[in-house]
Amino acid sequence: MSKVCQITGKKAQIGNNVSHSKHRTKRSFDVNLFSKKFFWVEQNCWISLKISAAGLRLINKIGLDAAIRQAVDKGYLTWNDLDKKVFAWGN
Repeated sequence: MSKVCQITGKKAQIGNNVSHSKHRTKRSFDVNLFSKKFFWVEQNCWISLKISAAGLRLINKIGLDAAIRQAVDKGYLTWNDLDKKVFAWGN
C-alpha cells in the first residue's frame, strides 16, 4: 500500500538535500503514517486505517464517523476500501 493517509490524503513530497557547498540531491519527505484500529460505534465494528498524526488529531476533533464521511467525499477513501478492513464484532 502506498504512503498516503486515508483520512487527510497527505502523501510523500519530493525535495532537495542541500549540502554546505549548496550541492543539491533529491530526497523525499515521508508522511508520519501508522496503522491504527478504531471501533466504529455507528456500524458496531472495528476498522483498521492507515493514518497520519494529523488524521488522528482530526478524528479526535470531529469524530470517526464524520472524518470517514469527509474522506469519502474528498476521494481519499472509498467505501470498498473500508469494507475490506471491517472486523465484525463477535456475536
